[in-house]
Amino acid sequence: MNKEGFPQWPSFIEDAWKASGFESWTTVQEKAIPFIHNGEDVLAEAPTGSGKTLAYLLPLLEKVDPNVKRTQVMILASSHELVMQIHQEVQEWTKGSGIVSTPLIGGANIKRQIDKLKKKPAVIVGTPGRIHELMNQKKVKAHEIKTIVMDEADQLLVPEHMPTVESILKAMQQEDRQVLLFSATLPEEVIEVAQDFMDEEAEVIQIETEAKKPNVDHVYVTCADREKVDVLRKLAHMNGFKGLAFMQDIAKLNVFAEKLTYRNLDLGLLHSDAKKEQRAKAIREFRTGEYDLLLATDVAARGLDILDITYIVNLDVPKELSSYIHRSGRTARIGAEDGVVVSLVNPVEEKRLKKYARDLDIPLVKKEVFKGKLVDAK
Repeated sequence: MNKEGFPQWPSFIEDAWKASGFESWTTVQEKAIPFIHNGEDVLAEAPTGSGKTLAYLLPLLEKVDPNVKRTQVMILASSHELVMQIHQEVQEWTKGSGIVSTPLIGGANIKRQIDKLKKKPAVIVGTPGRIHELMNQKKVKAHEIKTIVMDEADQLLVPEHMPTVESILKAMQQEDRQVLLFSATLPEEVIEVAQDFMDEEAEVIQIETEAKKPNVDHVYVTCADREKVDVLRKLAHMNGFKGLAFMQDIAKLNVFAEKLTYRNLDLGLLHSDAKKEQRAKAIREFRTGEYDLLLATDVAARGLDILDITYIVNLDVPKELSSYIHRSGRTARIGAEDGVVVSLVNPVEEKRLKKYARDLDIPLVKKEVFKGKLVDAK
C-alpha cells in the first residue's frame, strides 16, 4: 500500500488495509493523501463512490497520537446518516490503535454525548449544529483542534449552515489549522466561499471520472405521474433488484410508501422528518437485506454508502444537476458490481433528463418494464 509521497503507515492501518481487500489506491486518494500528510489545506471534488472518505481519513489517522488526551480531528457532515457512516469507517480503520472516535448528532441524547467527550476522543464526527451547541457549552474545545474536515462540503457551505460553520472555524486556532473540503460536486460559488477561510496555497483537486469505478447505465421510462408508483412496484419485483428510490417531496414519498405497502411490498422509508431511530433502523434493515427497496429524499441519503445497491430509481428528476449526480453515485460503489439509474419521467422531466445526459456526456436509453424485465422501448 506504500507509494511515493505517502506516509509510512502504522501497523493498524496496514492491518485494516489487508482486511479490506483493497488492492490499489483510487485517483482521489493518490492525489490528496500526500498533501494532507504534509499538513496542507485541500479542496477535493471527485465522483461519488471514488474513495473520498479514506482519502482524508487515513493520512489524518496516521498523524493522530492516541496518547494525547484531546480532540485532534473534527469532521463535519450534513446528515445524521453520513456522520454515523464516517464514524463507523473511523472505527473500522483504527482497530487496535487506541484511537477513539465519537459521533455528535442532533436529536441524540446530549448528556450521553457530553459523557463521551469527557473521555477526550481523538476524533469527533458531527453535524454542525450539535458540534456548535457543545462548543457553546465548552464541551468541545475547538481551539485545541488542529484539523477540520467538511465532508459533502457543498451541503455545508450553504446559507442555512454558513453562520454555524464560520463560528466553528473562528473558534479554532487560525495559524496552524488544516482545513479539508471534500465533495462529489463543488460549484464555483462554493469554492469561492471556501477560499475565504482556507490557506491561499490550498491544493485544489478536481477529478471528473474514476478509472477504477464500475459502469453505471442511465435509462428512463416515460409514464404519467399517477403511473409511477406502479412502475416502481414492477421494478422492485425484478430479479436482482436492490434499489434506492428518490423523491424530493416528503408528503408524496409517504403516499408512495403507503400504496406500495398496501400492495404487500416490503420497503424502508428515509427522510429528514423521520426520527433518528427510525432512520437508523431503515438503513440497518436495508443493509441486512430485510427488504430490497428504500424510499428516500436527497438530504437523508446524502453520502449513503451501501455496496450492493443495483438500482437507483428517480421518482422525480431533480431540479439541480448536482442532485442527479449524487443520487446516481449511490450505485456501483467501489468494490461493487455495475449499477443502473432508472428515471421515471413525465414529458417535462424527460426534457430535463436529456439535458443532464448531454451536460454529463452520458448515453441515455429509453426502456420499459415488460414481463418482469427492463427492455428497450419499442
